Amino acid sequence: MKRSLMLLMAVSALVSTSAFAQADLAKAKNCMACHAIGTKLVGPAYKDVAAKYAGQKGAEDKLVQKVMKGGSGVWGPVPMPANPQVSEAEARSLVKWVLAQK
Repeated sequence: MKRSLMLLMAVSALVSTSAFAQADLAKAKNCMACHAIGTKLVGPAYKDVAAKYAGQKGAEDKLVQKVMKGGSGVWGPVPMPANPQVSEAEARSLVKWVLAQK
């Protein structure tokens, strides 16, 4: 029992550390200037993005491209600018994190 509890705590720490790392990456890449997890700022809340794309085939790839190249018209008239400072690997990591928001 004690061993199971220790294992559960270790796994929980890794998962929460990963979530914090993604939030830190979003801050470092300036995503949080326009987005927040639970409320709309300039762009949509990440929870709203996750809800909109939940279960959609190809959503991750589509959103990776939007992060990198920008986009417009999906969430209103304000365009999302391209983010050339974000690598494809970083964009994929960020998009996975955004899609996991509930």
